[in-house]
Amino acid sequence: MTRHFLTDLDLSPEELGRVLTLAAAMKAAPYAITPLAGPQTAAVYFDKTSTRTRISFAAGISALGGAPLIINPGESQLGHKESISDTAKVLERMVSLIIWRTYEQSGLEEMAAHSRVPVINALSDDYHPCQLVADLLTVREHLGELTGRSLAYLGDAANNMANSYLLAGANAGMDVRIAGPEGYQPAEEIVSAARVRAAETGGSVTITTEASEALAGADVVATDTWISMGQEDEKEQRLQLFGDYRVDAAALAQAAEGAIVLHCLPAYREAEISAEVIDGPQSVVWDEAENRLHAQKALMAWLLVESGLADEETVALVRAGERGEELPRR
Repeated sequence: MTRHFLTDLDLSPEELGRVLTLAAAMKAAPYAITPLAGPQTAAVYFDKTSTRTRISFAAGISALGGAPLIINPGESQLGHKESISDTAKVLERMVSLIIWRTYEQSGLEEMAAHSRVPVINALSDDYHPCQLVADLLTVREHLGELTGRSLAYLGDAANNMANSYLLAGANAGMDVRIAGPEGYQPAEEIVSAARVRAAETGGSVTITTEASEALAGADVVATDTWISMGQEDEKEQRLQLFGDYRVDAAALAQAAEGAIVLHCLPAYREAEISAEVIDGPQSVVWDEAENRLHAQKALMAWLLVESGLADEETVALVRAGERGEELPRR
């Protein structure tokens, strides 16, 4: 069966651990696994502007031996003159992976329903799961075991990053605390799904309007821009609304000693995060940004193996990487 990655819960807790271990092995040996040698092509659709997603997928596909085909808005018939399902049926005959940064989650679901090659959510209005694989890899690098660690997210708690922190954190067995003002908190179905998964992994979920409740003793402090694409007209209102959720020195002082700070970028210094914090010693945002490359490479290789679309050498190397074995340097 073809495996897709559309939400954070498309990986089981055990599978998430395997992918993270594989990502660490592939980071140490960047060119050891080349499932796209040929080169095979991966289609990468962008309906939204991007820096890290575009560069990390393009570089990652190349490092896996493939050729990235970047498709910008207006450069194809997708969603305009041709249906998503028809596009999927064409693409699956020509490319080995479909990666899509888009708006509606339903479009990704329709693409996956009609594709025999893996479809990856490179960001939608509802989720940013690739970012969270990179974030969890970063936390493991700096703090070790994820289970039992506490993660505080402050700010716009109704956006795709808050949703993915809830789901991915619960999937990893973390204690996830989400703080945002009334009217800007996660949808109940997201919270419910996170709590169900947390009950399986030993994690927990807290939703609050109090930043201090989320921050108290937290091992990881995360935030995101308060003004996402399409919200520019609400800038002044949002700056006032989210002011109590800024990640600054006073906020960080409430977290655990040695807590690390995440931000998926782009960051607006002195809005959601202070320059003192993002440029300070507890910030790991640059490692986090780099890890988009390594996490996504591991995810792509893993999906190809699990979908039965990789050769025997790739399968053997991916399984070795999942076990934490050292991969050959090339």
